[in-house]
Amino acid sequence: MRVMGFVGSSGSGKTTLIANLLPVLTQLGLRVSTAKHAHHGFDMDRPGKDSYRHREAGAEEVMVVSNGRWALLREQRDYEDVSLQALLRRMTQVDLVLVEGFHRAAMPKIEVYRPSLQKAPLFPNESGIVAVASDALVETGELPLLSLTHMAPMADFVLSCAENLS
Repeated sequence: MRVMGFVGSSGSGKTTLIANLLPVLTQLGLRVSTAKHAHHGFDMDRPGKDSYRHREAGAEEVMVVSNGRWALLREQRDYEDVSLQALLRRMTQVDLVLVEGFHRAAMPKIEVYRPSLQKAPLFPNESGIVAVASDALVETGELPLLSLTHMAPMADFVLSCAENLS
């Protein structure tokens, strides 16, 4: 599968960018999936629900199924980080996967950078960043500067730089 990562500080707009980009890519006829890294523990389940009770009772995996949607929750009780490549192998094959976070993974990445957040950019020091997307004029050196408001050029760039992750 071809992959493009999106990295940046918390609150920079990575999720919003991906949500705005998805319709443009799917209108091109592409099948697109996403993968998001959560820095802190997360829970899609709630206490009192049957699936929560199953996990709490020791189930390694719990599948929740309804009409038109299913989710598979897997417990990592050993707290071992799973590589992005291993996770992508579990996903259905699609044309493109947009990855939010996973900044240490070896893949092409676009940094979402907003100077107004007053946080240092990642691109001067982080490998794999192929462009910077911003809402301001930013000195990016050799890296292309992409607008956060123009999704057609963003889609073109993503398609030209996305790589197969093996």
